[in-house]
Amino acid sequence: MGKFNSIKMLAATTIISAAFLSACGSSDNTSGSGGENTDSEKTYKVGVTQIVEHPSLDSAVDGFKKALDEKGLSVTYDLQIAQGDQNNNQSIATNFVGDNVDLIFANSTPSALSALNATKDIPIVFTSVTDPIGSSLVKSIEEPGGNITGTIDNHPDAIPNTVKFIDDYFDIDTIGVVYNSGESNSAAQIDIVKEAIKGTDMKLAEATVSTSAEVKQATESLIGKADVLYIITDNTVVAALESVIQVSNENKIPLFVGELDSVERGGFAAYGFDYEDIGYEAGVMAAQILKGEKEPADLPIQYPQNLKLLINKKAAADMGIELNEEWNDVAEFIE
Repeated sequence: MGKFNSIKMLAATTIISAAFLSACGSSDNTSGSGGENTDSEKTYKVGVTQIVEHPSLDSAVDGFKKALDEKGLSVTYDLQIAQGDQNNNQSIATNFVGDNVDLIFANSTPSALSALNATKDIPIVFTSVTDPIGSSLVKSIEEPGGNITGTIDNHPDAIPNTVKFIDDYFDIDTIGVVYNSGESNSAAQIDIVKEAIKGTDMKLAEATVSTSAEVKQATESLIGKADVLYIITDNTVVAALESVIQVSNENKIPLFVGELDSVERGGFAAYGFDYEDIGYEAGVMAAQILKGEKEPADLPIQYPQNLKLLINKKAAADMGIELNEEWNDVAEFIE
């Protein structure tokens, strides 16, 4: 699972001739210094493709780099942000293939799909992907097959626990959701939400967007229809989360989110995990592949661990939510 600033070119260790990459990418060289089995014989080139900028995805990249550093690998990273544009997304992947990178780290479902569309030979490790089977990235969780593997950002209990928390502690009729219906990971999560509300008296009100610029208006369309808002780990919406928070605060509507970073940004509560952790696990996989110890097809997809409930006390006050003493036993709090 919102800074959406233009990307500035950092100092590069290799010359990037493609004009597109020069406009929206960055490169940096990180050498493993304190990790195990330092390999001074080769510097690996890793292309990092990310659909948009927001704190959760950025944390996943940090975790990925940390793992490779700790494994003692010298790596040059070419980080490219697609700015939410699918044409950019595919161009990034195609250019990585042309540059003959050693591995592609795909940070989101659209990024991974474009990478897999561009190459069946270069190893791909993904993270921040919700439904790798449903999005046709892999054949199975245990045996992904092909040249791709990675980590999932969808803990199986996160959405059911969120819906149950809403049902247990909020006297409401309707949950409002805003999402990009063109993102397969979002469609999969909405299906889980619909399944989770079965057996309750709650119903779902949906508003869809195709770009981050549409998020505020879509959220405002739910005023008078929804009693609480629930923003899943949708990249398009999370990139513009501040506009959702503004609408929630102005209308005193509780805002549940799908990521811990989104709670820190002003969402009321989330069942989540640290994206740096799933990025780190993806980095461990990448190290095994680069060292020749494993092939992507041999590495099972990994789920996130350590699910927790995080509540933002200031956001609760801003949204007119009275804190329940029972939550002290099940949640962590930030001010």
